[in-house]
Amino acid sequence: MAATLSLIGLGPGSLDRVSAGALAVLADPAVTVIVRTLAHPSARELAAQRPVVTCDDLYDVGSDFDTVYTSIADRVIAAATQGPTVYAVPGSIGVGERVIPLVQQAAAERGLTVVSFPGESFLDLAFLAVGVDPIADSIQILDGRSLTDVPNLTIPTIITQVDRPEVADRVTGVLAKVLDDDFEIVVLDALGSVGARVETIALSALPATTLTALTSVFVPAAMVGLRGLIAINEILRGECPWDKKQTHRSLLRHLVEETYEAVEALERLSILAPEGDVDWVAYAEVEEELGDVLLQVVFHATLASEAGAFTMDEIAEGIRRKLVRRHPHVFGDTQVDDADAVIRNWEALKADEKDRQSLMDDIPAALPALARADKTQRRARSVGFDYDDVAGALGDVHAELSEFVGASDEDQESELGDVLFAVVNLARHISADAESALRGAIDRFELRFRSMEAAASVGGSGLGDLSMEEMNDLWRAAKDQVG
Repeated sequence: MAATLSLIGLGPGSLDRVSAGALAVLADPAVTVIVRTLAHPSARELAAQRPVVTCDDLYDVGSDFDTVYTSIADRVIAAATQGPTVYAVPGSIGVGERVIPLVQQAAAERGLTVVSFPGESFLDLAFLAVGVDPIADSIQILDGRSLTDVPNLTIPTIITQVDRPEVADRVTGVLAKVLDDDFEIVVLDALGSVGARVETIALSALPATTLTALTSVFVPAAMVGLRGLIAINEILRGECPWDKKQTHRSLLRHLVEETYEAVEALERLSILAPEGDVDWVAYAEVEEELGDVLLQVVFHATLASEAGAFTMDEIAEGIRRKLVRRHPHVFGDTQVDDADAVIRNWEALKADEKDRQSLMDDIPAALPALARADKTQRRARSVGFDYDDVAGALGDVHAELSEFVGASDEDQESELGDVLFAVVNLARHISADAESALRGAIDRFELRFRSMEAAASVGGSGLGDLSMEEMNDLWRAAKDQVG
């Protein structure tokens, strides 16, 4: 008959919280008892009552946690194949115990009989200590050791294993991205033990608080982050007279304006960004302007939600699915050689999705002319209709200029359009954005012209008082000065 393996949760504190059935198994002298660690009150209490095998030595020699967990599972299974064995862990066997699934799988493969005594989790006591219902309040539980990004803090959150100063520092840093330093959190330590601690402190005080292997942190719900923005927008929609009046159409100009302001902020970054040194001042402006754009997206999603059309989550899910669908070389079996092949695949997939009759279909006519020219050229390139190199594109610019020079009065405008179209093509071949390049030229012209005005005013004149030759002299000086 197969040996029996008992999986027992020792509860959050002392053994008096362990079930009678589990205690009876633990009291059997014929059973080999293996505890994950003695760094827990109930495990130490058990070790004082009977012989136990600890796995603390495996933590000491393991190169990483995965190695340690595998070694523990191997030890438990090896013992269980020799006779009745208990594997006992702090708290509940079903909460935060990564070894348990490994043991269960290995036991099933070997035909071992497994009996489970889940035990009481520290979370049961934590819910009571902070007064939340995990179902009614939709609480989330996170691991402090792996917390790297800001979670959704619009629901109550318990962050476990905040057991070392470096973990507390990281958790504080992540939360401080969206919470104020004086935001009140609750430190939960050694719940179920005589020395249990439930203490409310400011977020900024977390790194300096006393930490143990049993420390967790409770973060009350806060209207912050993306979910907080969505909630605030919904409140404003219901209570602010201006927000109440808005429609999709009335918000259009704000979306356009905010988009252009974001573009302007992004252009202040280095052309190689995010590579190279970080320009914190420029990035702060980018962050603000992207927030303004995001508000417009959220606002339109709120209006659409009122109409029953879609929500912000559905927008996000729609674009997520599109990204997966259009990147079969990442999420599927398609092989690509370079970025151009990615673009060709993208356009082919997009054409199928939108049932295009032509690659020129669904290019918005309302796009700024330079952007529309760039988009049409990229569509043409996706099927190979393009110059092979910069030399070809530059030759086309010269050819179109020649046609413009020889054009009749009535044809000049159309020939000028061809010149501009060819220049956009040249910009694309040198990996430049024609719109950005033109804006840069305008910015330089403005700076140089202001320099000319300033130089003229020193002599008590305005530019209009100077001859063309004198203004050209000032222009050349301004170019030397401004660059």
